[in-house]
Formats: sequence, structure tokens, C-alpha cells
Amino acid sequence: MATRLPVEEFAELRRTAPVWWNPQPDGVSGYNDGGYWVVTKLEHIKEISKRPEIFSSTANSSIIRFNPDITRAEIDIQAGLLINMDPPVHTKTRRIISKGFTPRAVESLRAALTERAERIVHEARRTGGGDFVAQVACELPLQTIAELVGIPQSDRHKIFEWTNHMISYDDPDFDGDFRMANAQIMGYAYNLAEERQRCPMDDIATTLLQADRDGEALSAEEFAWFMILLSTAGNETTRNATTHGMKAFVDNPDQWELYKAERPRTAPDEIVRWATPVTAFQRTTTCDTEIGGTVLEAGQRVGLFYASANFDEEHFDEPFTFDVGRNPNPHVGFGGTGTHYCLGANLARLQLDLIFNAIADVMPKLRQISEPKRLRSGWLNGIKSWQVAYE
Repeated sequence: MATRLPVEEFAELRRTAPVWWNPQPDGVSGYNDGGYWVVTKLEHIKEISKRPEIFSSTANSSIIRFNPDITRAEIDIQAGLLINMDPPVHTKTRRIISKGFTPRAVESLRAALTERAERIVHEARRTGGGDFVAQVACELPLQTIAELVGIPQSDRHKIFEWTNHMISYDDPDFDGDFRMANAQIMGYAYNLAEERQRCPMDDIATTLLQADRDGEALSAEEFAWFMILLSTAGNETTRNATTHGMKAFVDNPDQWELYKAERPRTAPDEIVRWATPVTAFQRTTTCDTEIGGTVLEAGQRVGLFYASANFDEEHFDEPFTFDVGRNPNPHVGFGGTGTHYCLGANLARLQLDLIFNAIADVMPKLRQISEPKRLRSGWLNGIKSWQVAYE
């Protein structure tokens, strides 16, 4: 994914082999099992997402490609992440975490995030131009995480650096140790948990760590895994959606004019569909099963390629057209339906709505200076930097 998404190849697979075996040599991705099934059609991905008892997230984790030198023990320990859990463990953990992401909780952030989005864009505008990723796209997600959890804003760039090194192990531009970055985030989270248990505050950290009326709360270790998830799912994905979305507007000026004039509420979902920040997650079969007429054996990995499903011609009119008024929009940019549908989807929509409104108001003639530099990743559709002029 270093230079492009395999759009034409996905389209060919949807037409000719929607469930296709991808052989893979041992030792390249953390797995030594001969390969995995590539699932490219929207309906199949949604079907798999609704059947966690047959398609497990825990057996091999949800990450389809790790650093080649990762150990099996290091993969297995990641079962502490919500995205790598199966019911009933997932059900209980998600129930606790969801307390911080109710519609009311998200809406309560609107005023503060509106102010932050406007400040971010005004500060970028004063520079005249620069790296859109660093100056605009990364800032609102980072500031949101800090606002949400109760992290001092001065620490937000630590999270940014640690997260970059944790997920960028395939990219030669990042030479950090992903193990060290993972340990740094978890260590920070342990300290925060200890502080909140000693001195509660009005933030999500306190909400999740203090037992509710049913006696349910996250342990310090569970909270640390939550911080890992929030740092990636709440930071990388929204940041990349923002960059891909602005790039789409630059490449489709008619849509930018439409957006500036009408500010359609459908825009955030089209931006997420178009960007599909998570290219693919995986599941592992717990028994022999079948998808789309293809037999899958027990223990085989199954790649859910959201970046293909979101352009499935059978479910989207003109899927390769960026259309901020698209409705309906049955994309799987927040994961398939079912157990692992993104807990923070409404928060991501809010952030995208606020940042693009601010850009439209403050620098409506933003233009590209050079093409974006893409992240080399086996499962993230990331952009490292993008030089633009703010006008």
C-alpha cells in the first residue's frame, strides 16, 4: 500500500473470485500458516462480521500483517484489545467502555471540539502553508483523545509519536521500536489509571475505572489496552480520513463548492467510505464453513478487505465517484455490522464535521503543493505528510 491501493485488482477479484486464497510464505507477516482468504465483497464482509462464533477475532487477532519478527506470544497477548476479543469477553468489556461513548457523552464534547477545530485551522492558516497532516489532520483527533480521557494537552504529541512508531513497522521512514512504543503507551495509561483511582475527575478515564452500579469497571491493565486502542482507532483512523477527505475535495472541486455551500450531513460518511482508513482486518475460522460458495477450513485466516467492499458496484451507485451527498451509504469504513462495529463512529463523524466546517470557513481555497506521501502498511490506508497552501 506504499504507492496506491490495489483498486483495479480488488475490482477484478469482486468480479471473478470474491473469496480468493492468497498464498503467503512463512515469516513475512507474523504468521506461518500458508496464507489467508481475501474477501472483497460487501455482503460477504457483513455476513462474516455478524458471526463471531464462526469467525473469531481472538484466535489470531484482527491484524492481518505484523512485523516479521513478532513472536507468537506477542500476538496472543494482544487479546487484551477490544478488537481482538470474542463474546462473551468482548460483550462485557464493550459494555463498560461504551459508557464513555454514548450519544450524550459525544454530544457533550461538541462545544469544546468546535472551539478546538476552529483554533487548529486558524493557527494553520497563519503559517500560509505546510504539512496538512501535522498541522491540521492529526491535531483534532489528538486533542479529542486528551479532552476525552483527561490527558494533559501538553502530552498529546507523546501519544502521536508513540502511535506512529507502534503501527508503522512496515514503513522504512519510521525507525522506532514498536515494542517500546507499545510499552510507553501502556506505562502512561497505568500511571493515569493510578492517578484517577486516587483522585477521580470528570473524564472518561474516571468513568471507566470507577465501578458502576453493577460493580463493573476496567482494571488498570484493561484500561491500558483501552488506551492502546484509542490511540490507534481514535487517532490514526480519523487523522487519515481527514487527510484523504481533503485530498478528495482538492481533486473534486465541484464537491468542495457543494460542501462549502450546503455542508451536507452525509459528508462525513462519504469521507470515511472514500478513505477507508483501515484497509483490512482479519478473522479466523473456528470450524469448516462456507462463504459465497467457497469452502473455508477450520483454522484459516480470512481477510475482510473493507477497501474493496466500500467500492462494491453491486451496492454503491458510481462507487468511484466522490459524492458528499451520497445517500444511502452502506459503507463498512467503521467495520462491518455486528459485534465489532466501531464504538467511536459517532465521535469520528462529529470530528470530521467540525474540522471540514472550519476549513471551509477559514481557508476555503486550500490547494495542493505536492502529492501526499503514503504510509507503507499492510492494513492501514495512511498518509504520512501532504504539503498544501492555506488560502
